[in-house]
Amino acid sequence: MLNKRHLTPGSAPLWALLGVSGLFVLLSPRSSAQEALWPDYRGPGHDGQAGEAALPLTWSETSNISWKTPLEGRAWSSPVISEEEIWLTNASPDGAQLSVLTVSLESGELLRDQLLFEVAEPQPIRNKMNSYASPSAVLEGGRVYVHFGTAGSACLDEETGQVLWKRSDINCEHLEGPGSSPIIYEGLLIFHVDGADVQFVIALDKETGKTVWKSERSSELAKLPEDLRKAYSTPILLETEDRVELISTGAARTFGYDPKSGKELWHINHPGFSMSARPVTGAGHVFINTGYMRPQLWAITAGGSGDVTESHVAWKFTKRVPTMSSAILVEDLLFMANDAGIATCLDAKNGELLWQERIGGEHSASPIHANGRVYFFDREGRTRVLAASKELKLLAENTLDNGFYASPAVAGKALILRTTAHLYRVED
Repeated sequence: MLNKRHLTPGSAPLWALLGVSGLFVLLSPRSSAQEALWPDYRGPGHDGQAGEAALPLTWSETSNISWKTPLEGRAWSSPVISEEEIWLTNASPDGAQLSVLTVSLESGELLRDQLLFEVAEPQPIRNKMNSYASPSAVLEGGRVYVHFGTAGSACLDEETGQVLWKRSDINCEHLEGPGSSPIIYEGLLIFHVDGADVQFVIALDKETGKTVWKSERSSELAKLPEDLRKAYSTPILLETEDRVELISTGAARTFGYDPKSGKELWHINHPGFSMSARPVTGAGHVFINTGYMRPQLWAITAGGSGDVTESHVAWKFTKRVPTMSSAILVEDLLFMANDAGIATCLDAKNGELLWQERIGGEHSASPIHANGRVYFFDREGRTRVLAASKELKLLAENTLDNGFYASPAVAGKALILRTTAHLYRVED
């Protein structure tokens, strides 16, 4: 049932990184081509896991920096990494020009700055913390898939940069800019379109860009003010005993879909909107974030049929949950840091609070785990490295010149970090 391949040299096999527990596992893209090192904004397992990678513990502007490359524009998308190159989406500050950047993994040299879309009248971004290029690219089978929300989506040849297809007719009113990243399942490129005006999930043929299916959200959001209808989360894929489910969080409701057809399998009702945290799975549960205004973390059981709100919610945690940053699971411990810099460790099996302490900073980026350490990145450019343990242990605090909105990536023993001004390769 699992494709047992490896992430990076020296890392644990994929099946050991996915938090296998109970009757389901998290799926990652399958490809016959050479695998990317970090193909998704949360890595090969979609969950921020870097296995036993020997990442650096400490760094600064003057130590453990292999290279530092300035980046023009304003974009919060996370780096994704093929065997030799780093790919990032980018945008002019006004959103009129949307492009893709290619950077050498070895040297940090900017190899390509390729304009993909010119937008005559970009939607205003009401939330100034967002950007016009916040969704991250995804790599698979020698192709690069990029998504700029309502402004357009495209597929490029990884080797040549040739544009293989484009779409700019899948539209919504974001209000606060785009946020959801695409994922790949078999022959499909799938992404959310959760705007203030329309809300649906769509799957495109990854080879041609043509629509394969489109599933309207069944939530009765038309009764709510438009600000409460939007969402920015990225889905995950989950394989249970008897089927594959697309776990998809939208405003006021989380869904399980059949990823091949878009058919809704089940849903759970919850408060909240504008969620951007990605679901996480393991310890027998799927963990979802309910978003604004008072975020909660719910542990749910996948499966079932229809409305399973009363039957499939295992536990809820409501104290100082993040609105933006995703959680991360290490064995049976669930870690997260909220927007105000309060970190939390829960027992993932039952939701018991093990510790909760202020580590500082303001947090948007999602954390990663490697070799028993959890790395948290804040908007001021600081990284706190904590032990992945039942007691709070701060191992290191590192500072770069600019802040993090993009989530980190990993290549072998190196961290690839995008700040608001630069791209870094950080390693011992």
